[in-house]
Amino acid sequence: MEKSTFVYVTYIRTTPEKLWAKLTETEIPREFFWATSLHAEWKVGGKWNSTAPDGTLIDGGEVLEIDPPKRLVLRWHHELRPEHKAEGDSRATYQLEQKEGMVKLTVIHEMDRGQSKFIEAVSNGWPTILSSLKSLLETGEALEDTRTW
Repeated sequence: MEKSTFVYVTYIRTTPEKLWAKLTETEIPREFFWATSLHAEWKVGGKWNSTAPDGTLIDGGEVLEIDPPKRLVLRWHHELRPEHKAEGDSRATYQLEQKEGMVKLTVIHEMDRGQSKFIEAVSNGWPTILSSLKSLLETGEALEDTRTW
């Protein structure tokens, strides 16, 4: 079966616990993720979704695996753009690995569909989001571009 896959690796001067906390923080606007809010039940089978500041549903899905602060796997369904929603579910995996004085964060976003327009779209968004997260954890400030919707 053909697949579409996006992989991003970055190293962040922080602890796995602090990085995990930022990745799983709920109910508040995430300044590194365009001020969207995350709502989740952090357990296997738990539901999650993200909403725009006006409450519009953007993405949602289910927690497939959770091993704090090392690994999180989400079934991901995009809800905002019809052409991306029509492609169906994707899977996002966050892997955190302690290194000397930093954390190696690997994000893998994949779909069991060749030439996915959704994976193409997230491959443009994830680098900005993860760079902003890195900046937030290392300097206390997210990138300007990701602070607002």
